Amino acid sequence: MRIKPTFAAGVVVGLAAAIGVASMLANSPQQGEVSPVKAFSPRGTYYPNTEDLASNEMRIISCGTGMPNQRPAQAASCFLVELGNGDKFIFDIGTASADNLAALVIPQDYLNKIFLSHLHGDHFGDLGALYIGGLINGRTVPLHVYGPSGDRPERGTAHAVEGLKQMYTWDVAGRKGRFPPSGQEIIVHEFDFRGENHVVYEENGVTIRSWPAIHSLDGSVSYSLEWNGLKFVFSGDTYPNRWFREYAQNADVLIHEAMMPLPYMIEKMNFPVERALFVNTIIHTPPPMVGRVFSEMQPRMAIAFHFFTDFDVIQDMAVGVRSTYDGPLSLASDMQVWNVTKDEITWRSIVFDDYAWSPPPAKWPPPPVDNSIAESESDWILSGRLDYSDIVRQLYERANEQYGTSLQPPLGGN
Repeated sequence: MRIKPTFAAGVVVGLAAAIGVASMLANSPQQGEVSPVKAFSPRGTYYPNTEDLASNEMRIISCGTGMPNQRPAQAASCFLVELGNGDKFIFDIGTASADNLAALVIPQDYLNKIFLSHLHGDHFGDLGALYIGGLINGRTVPLHVYGPSGDRPERGTAHAVEGLKQMYTWDVAGRKGRFPPSGQEIIVHEFDFRGENHVVYEENGVTIRSWPAIHSLDGSVSYSLEWNGLKFVFSGDTYPNRWFREYAQNADVLIHEAMMPLPYMIEKMNFPVERALFVNTIIHTPPPMVGRVFSEMQPRMAIAFHFFTDFDVIQDMAVGVRSTYDGPLSLASDMQVWNVTKDEITWRSIVFDDYAWSPPPAKWPPPPVDNSIAESESDWILSGRLDYSDIVRQLYERANEQYGTSLQPPLGGN
């Protein structure tokens, strides 16, 4: 088994760095003649939609690694897992993470399975953005949301999603009859947060299990995904606990939250000392503690996230984690990728287009739309339209000529 972190990925410390350098040199184009017209191989960065996913391969992408504090540099919690069988799974969809998912230019029909660890905004705050944005960008299938119950019905995933659907009542009504109705559906799969290693998804050779996490209130969970002899573990937010110790064993990739060292919470986030201590050591997992977890679990690759990745913070995070753990380690920032097979794990940065357009549809042609059920403005509102019908008719005529259609403008072209 080889581990190949690249310099572009960020901080690599300890044994993983030495292994990474050796493997990079072994594959360097300097070992032979360099072509003046062909690209170097291997690439030190990942460019979306330029690499096939092997049938035995898992690809993990960090679409959000930050915190509830919004800032442009980091979205909140979100990891995408892509499998060689074609399946894709989203673990958490925190605030601003839908932007990073969009940058991957993946057809929206493939981004329809979301697993929520809990209902803090930084873990599901962009569900609405994916719901509506995915519809506009071509989703034609229902959005499936898997998540835990709460200690009472109004604190569970089903209640949260129902509230989201009510919030978007006006938005969805205005799109009825203009987009495929199946793309407007959200199907909730709520499960008991108390389930221990409970199977919450099993299909196409993929098994996803959940177990309780300890975070803020009853109703947080951690997950494992097993496929093709590989095991992925995602902690969500949690204090170290007996369930994680038991069910996260034998992970190929283990992702665990890690809170920033205490001084940054006090001096940069302006937390009172009492609150900082409580959040850092009781609600979340501080760096030496997550290092202890990694040491006990011994995954092939340990990934820490849920902290700000400023240059000074990430160095102190490394020191804290390394005080109790000396195995392969990634300190994750947004838009990084881990390619995982039984033989090798590679860690790289992602280079993406800030101006990415909508992805192509997964299937063509798209399902038919019943325009007859579309609603519009009232007659009173429509009476306020100015008469620019000449421009409307011209645009229709040009489009018909360019695309071979014979469409007529509605409302008499006004």
